[in-house]
Amino acid sequence: MEDFQFGSSLFDEKENPGPNRNHYGNGIETLGMKYAILADIHANLEALEVVLKDTKEQQCTHYVCLGDVVGYNANPKECLDIIRDMGMPCIKGNHDEYCSIDGDLEGFNPHAAHAVKWTRDQLTEEDREWLRNLRYLRLVAGFTMVHATLDAPQRWGYVFNKLDAAASFTYQNTGVCFFGHTHVPVAFARDSVIRGGTYSKFKIEMGKKYFINVGSVGQSRDGVAKATYVIYDMDNSTVELRRLDYDIPKTQAKILAAGLPERLADRLAVGK
Repeated sequence: MEDFQFGSSLFDEKENPGPNRNHYGNGIETLGMKYAILADIHANLEALEVVLKDTKEQQCTHYVCLGDVVGYNANPKECLDIIRDMGMPCIKGNHDEYCSIDGDLEGFNPHAAHAVKWTRDQLTEEDREWLRNLRYLRLVAGFTMVHATLDAPQRWGYVFNKLDAAASFTYQNTGVCFFGHTHVPVAFARDSVIRGGTYSKFKIEMGKKYFINVGSVGQSRDGVAKATYVIYDMDNSTVELRRLDYDIPKTQAKILAAGLPERLADRLAVGK
């Protein structure tokens, strides 16, 4: 992955952004909307519960999930039930797809394949049908949500750099698109050129398009061993990355007790 950083004021939070009823002029009422954007929960119940507690404390009003509710960790049924019962818009991730069908797992690494096979046995047919029926992308409140890429969402491509992001920008019809899949929080912005980098909080500006990875609730991969999600404050047009501690030893113990690969437990403590 290229080492990007948002080095210009373009990616710094602006002072006094002010309320914004309808930033993109699309007729969608956004006043008072504060979205919690979740992705890659991966059956990590402890991380999900901490995130949902924080969203309430931050007074989030709406929720979306960018896919991969299941896979890797030991509570797929519990996490799926929470997301489904909350009724939030949710899209399909690659683990959601493979855990809901009986196809082969060619191309999966052995640890992931083991987790997929185990997860299939933990879900009811109703659960698997719900996962199968998820769409690859959705538009919600004037922004787009996709798990992987916009140019071929069903192929599960990875976006790590500006070149990768360029293909999705070509198909992006909204000012903002949130995505997951890499488990690495990074944002790309396009006006006359494409810029990209890590972020903590920044302001969405008119005339630009943004393709934003929100990190992973349940399996960090950028060296920060925390549960991660994003708050999109539509009043103030800000995107904020939230990093939260959770009970990693408890999650690890569940993974080992389930007979899942030890590597899946070990990686949680190092965020890799």
